[in-house]
Amino acid sequence: MMSQAETLAEPNALWPAAAADTRPSEASQYDYQLAQRIAGGDMLAFEELYQRYHRRVYNLCLRMTNHGAEAEDLTQEIFIHVYRKIGSFRGESTMMTWLYRVSVNKTLMHFRKNSVRRERTTEDGETPEPIAELAKTTGHAPVLERLALERAIEQLAPGYRAVFILHDVEGYEHAEIARICGNSVGTSKSQLHKARKKLYELLKDTNRA
Repeated sequence: MMSQAETLAEPNALWPAAAADTRPSEASQYDYQLAQRIAGGDMLAFEELYQRYHRRVYNLCLRMTNHGAEAEDLTQEIFIHVYRKIGSFRGESTMMTWLYRVSVNKTLMHFRKNSVRRERTTEDGETPEPIAELAKTTGHAPVLERLALERAIEQLAPGYRAVFILHDVEGYEHAEIARICGNSVGTSKSQLHKARKKLYELLKDTNRA
């Protein structure tokens, strides 16, 4: 049975459908052509884009907000923005990368605007003891593990949460995360380190309860 802590080492265990965007170049070219059609006012093309990607955008928003209604509202807002700004998509990255960039930015703006979350900081420090060690003290059922991890992720500062989800859940590399979030590779690595450390502490407290 996989423990809460082991999910940090096996990030896709709780969200088996999540994976890095590996669409072939032909699909990327098709997405670019689709974007050009949308920019020209083709609503059928926009409907196709929405059907292709809205579930993944919604899932990202849901993981960041842990609130279904907020995630649904954000998804609609994101695709309205996409429709208005699709002309800025040049095909230099995959469509999913571009959509994730928009989604992360919109979600972080949502947090700031509505004061849903307050930015939390953690002190720099050494990497915490190996996550695997925590597995020795856990024995919860998978559903409880998932709920505990989701509650812990919800307590992360929005920026840390975004990096953790993109890296450990979605499987993106730091260079891609930096492009999505508009920061540096070093910042992405630092935020991931702090996010994991905070999650470790939160899950450890849960195990003691």
